[in-house]
Amino acid sequence: MQLEKFTYDNKIVRNFGLATLVWGIIGMTVGLLVAIQLFKPSMNLGNQYTTFGRIRPLHTNAVIFAFVGNAIFMGVYYSLQRLLKTRMFSDVLSKIHFWGWQLIIVSAVITLPLGLTSSHEYAELEWPIDIAITVIWVVFGINMFGTILKRRERHLYVAIWFYIATFVTVAVLHIVNSFQLPVSLFKSYYIFAGVQDALVQWWYGHNAVAFFLTTPYLGLMYYFLPKMANRPVYSYKLSILHFWSLIFIYIWAGPHHLLYTSLPGWAQSLGVAFSVMLIAPSWGGMINGLLTLRGAWDKVREDVTLKFMVVALTAYGMATFEGPLLSLKQVNAIGHFTDWIVAHVHVGALGWNGFLTFGILYWLIPRMYKTELYSKKLASFHFWIGTLGILFYAIPMYWAGFTQGLMWKEFSPEGLLKYPNFLSTTLQIIPMHVLRSIGGGLYLIGALVMTYNLAKTMLKGKLVANEEAEAMPLPKVVTETDPGDKKWHRVLERKPMKFMVISLIVILIGGMVEMMPTFTIKSNIPTISSVKPYTPLELQGRDLYIKEGCVNCHSQTVRPFRSETERYGEYSKAGEFVYDHPFLWGSKRTGPDLHRIGGKYSNAWHYNHMLDPTSMSPGSIMPSYPWLIEQKLDTTSTAAKIRAMKTLGVPYKEGFDKIANLKLTEQAEEIAADLKQNNINVKSDREIVALIAYLQRLGTDIKMNKGIIPSNQ
Repeated sequence: MQLEKFTYDNKIVRNFGLATLVWGIIGMTVGLLVAIQLFKPSMNLGNQYTTFGRIRPLHTNAVIFAFVGNAIFMGVYYSLQRLLKTRMFSDVLSKIHFWGWQLIIVSAVITLPLGLTSSHEYAELEWPIDIAITVIWVVFGINMFGTILKRRERHLYVAIWFYIATFVTVAVLHIVNSFQLPVSLFKSYYIFAGVQDALVQWWYGHNAVAFFLTTPYLGLMYYFLPKMANRPVYSYKLSILHFWSLIFIYIWAGPHHLLYTSLPGWAQSLGVAFSVMLIAPSWGGMINGLLTLRGAWDKVREDVTLKFMVVALTAYGMATFEGPLLSLKQVNAIGHFTDWIVAHVHVGALGWNGFLTFGILYWLIPRMYKTELYSKKLASFHFWIGTLGILFYAIPMYWAGFTQGLMWKEFSPEGLLKYPNFLSTTLQIIPMHVLRSIGGGLYLIGALVMTYNLAKTMLKGKLVANEEAEAMPLPKVVTETDPGDKKWHRVLERKPMKFMVISLIVILIGGMVEMMPTFTIKSNIPTISSVKPYTPLELQGRDLYIKEGCVNCHSQTVRPFRSETERYGEYSKAGEFVYDHPFLWGSKRTGPDLHRIGGKYSNAWHYNHMLDPTSMSPGSIMPSYPWLIEQKLDTTSTAAKIRAMKTLGVPYKEGFDKIANLKLTEQAEEIAADLKQNNINVKSDREIVALIAYLQRLGTDIKMNKGIIPSNQ
């Protein structure tokens, strides 16, 4: 049979590589600014577009979907062509994918600082952008499966298994988590509420980490690590066990983000059980990678790309050990809502995703440009300063997390909270936040050095845009010659569409088992008769709370611990959140929990606190919000919002949307009049009035124990 000649498309790989570098620097720079804001509030820059609440999601989206996302596509487009011995299915689809993805990222850069957000963590982009993501993801899928179907290799290599699982799972996660009812072009409400919305969000959130930050990177590891080391993968059987057990178990683990909340206990227990089991397949992948380097450790000492890969795999092992550890209820009781979680996440992001990306870029760019790396010394410098940056970042955050968790729970010999003032814990960890920002700065310097090094490499070489290759065509009639080809998995590797369908079924099982009972069995979410829908003014205030990103610093769920009920009041009940579209339980307490804040302070206190937080809480690191006092509340959307909520099942009376603004004005004037009695003159149509109305409503639907709340909380 005659060899067929064809070319690989290196230009699309180069384009995604350049985008990885550019967005990586932007995302890390914003991350450094966010880190500094947590100990130097003036770095919020005094305007509404650069506050922590607004740009923190910009940082996470830029790093996850821009930096890591482009790196995934870079690695997939390079490895897929070579593993399948064919050019990508369509150059046009490749270009649409590239430019479409960049436009989506640009839209995030524009909309998130404007406060256009859905508030779901790692899914903050509003509904038109969600639709665009779906379209571009389908374009990627058609291009990938079209390439697989025209391959010249019979069997699909292990890396491609992970690419297939990534595609189908991310598609399912994105679609289910994006069920929203549009109110306007850039405003929507999630169709799920409260506990149900929380379950969907963290089913998505945890598995976005699993199937966007993990499985595609495992695929890249399985391709690039053996290439760099010039050694075969340690164990084919282990890779099979690793793959199927990982994608089956991972999808169940989301509820461990909601331990001690009002999520049904059985769902929490399932999340814990599968999280603990998850360590086995996760470490199976790490071990398979590290043992691939057996006998090649001399090369590791000499080759900086392999050093990046070894640290990446080590960080993956650490993060996937810590995840199950944090899912244990006793550990979670201390670690959740603290900086321990920040440390855990960044060990994975900086170590696993960042270092694997750096290693691939250093290996890939010289090969596509047919030249040597400009400077191995600069690459080595990047490795060491990057490693130092990770240590300076993670260790202080671990320290801060332990400090927070223990201080929040400590009681005096008299049985009183030893640190009743939440702010005392915030001030205690400021030195750790300073060190964290130094670590982030070192990591960013390393990325800048790498960008310079790779730019010089590209300038001294020339891109081979269409790399010539040749291979035997795939025979139309398959003759079984190897007994191993008859084994079940070898047979499955020849049937990509069947492989995709089985992968889809495997990942659907966990989500369906966890979500369907919560959505269909009414007793799982008991109602409370005293819980009423938000008034129009409170609803508008809630949307302002979401717009300003307050959920990035404040939680709204009191856990059933004495330390929390003493500090905040009665623990949170599932029935209290039935009208919350979306839920706002939060995942981090930079500031205190707000679920029982309603009625505990005067309207004047809230006004002054938003105008100048330090006037009410000396030493506060919260930014001020003067624009809320200056800006007029947009009431043109009130009727549409009421109608949308009614469509979602919130029991507003028929025709209430027609009088909603009248009711809004009445309540706003009452608050403005109360403020005037405290010598605060503010117009009733200002945004601050709506936000105060919402804050004063929180937690007041049920009778509660007020707890110990000092005035300077």
